[in-house]
Amino acid sequence: MADTANQPKDLLDWAALDRWMDTQDLPPGPIESPELLGGGTQNILIRFSRGGGDYVLRRPPLHKRAGSDETMRREARMLAALADSNVPHPAFMAGCPDESVLGAAFYLMQPVDGFNATVAMPSPHRDNPDWRRQMGLSMAEGIAALGQVDHLAAGLADMDRSQDFLARQVPRWRKQLDSYSQIDGYSGAQLPDVDAIGRWLEANRPPDQPPGILHGDCHLANVMFRHDAPRLAAIVDWELSTIGDPMLDLGWLLATWPENDGRTPLEVVNVTPWEGFPDEQTLVAHYAAHSQRDTTAVDWYAVLACYKLAIILEGTHARACAGKAPKQTGDLLHQAALILLERAQTRIHGR
Repeated sequence: MADTANQPKDLLDWAALDRWMDTQDLPPGPIESPELLGGGTQNILIRFSRGGGDYVLRRPPLHKRAGSDETMRREARMLAALADSNVPHPAFMAGCPDESVLGAAFYLMQPVDGFNATVAMPSPHRDNPDWRRQMGLSMAEGIAALGQVDHLAAGLADMDRSQDFLARQVPRWRKQLDSYSQIDGYSGAQLPDVDAIGRWLEANRPPDQPPGILHGDCHLANVMFRHDAPRLAAIVDWELSTIGDPMLDLGWLLATWPENDGRTPLEVVNVTPWEGFPDEQTLVAHYAAHSQRDTTAVDWYAVLACYKLAIILEGTHARACAGKAPKQTGDLLHQAALILLERAQTRIHGR
């Protein structure tokens, strides 16, 4: 999380938050026990109590990136739209799109009673391979349920940019990669096979499917599991959510899914113990059983996810070359990008 050296009292104008909450029909009372939470790499999460209830506030970092406020507004709308769905998600409580209150858009959600398996695996989950199998299957069920939500009925029609969604992907991310060459110290052309993978994606693009909501970054580090059952408690970190082809969430899950030894290209997604978690084929079959979407081209979506995520990670490497990010982090993410592209090539040429 950004700004972890700061204390919660230094991250917000608490008096302004208190006044704003008074206007939102929330239980009155003093704000108590603020606690800075982990989770995510950029945004600020603070848990606190007020009027007998618990809240989690989410806002952009103190030094906002371009589009941070719009991202926060989109997250809030997505979570509010899911209120009556069967998608496990943090319950939305109130949102402030106005930047004048705290200097940034923000929203409040209920705390999630659950755990992140990439941080620690508690008992009985740690002790039971059958429970871990159900944990993996519940992730497939969660994204299948998300893809079934009627985004029009949920009031998200104006966010629909799904026309030519798949056709836009390769040009959009290739342009992103090309933009890194403008960063001082980055030589570019450090991702072999990226052009060949892009050509394959363009030549093998499947037909468009009905649009829907996709999370955009669905992997094991972005979900929380229930303490009392091998089920999802919530899918979290909705900053990349959009309206498009929900099959990309399944592809993203496969692109980041650990191998049989529990290791993945992304250290943040590693889980121990791994024995019992379902393999990719089982995940796809379970998704298909809980969705009306055509999974025939699932490998194409997984290749696209590898391509897109590799380019995103390479952006940190490029910034590290310019001294704008830690060199060790940049090197690690560059290696992860290379492994993702290797995974893409393996899918293209057959496993």
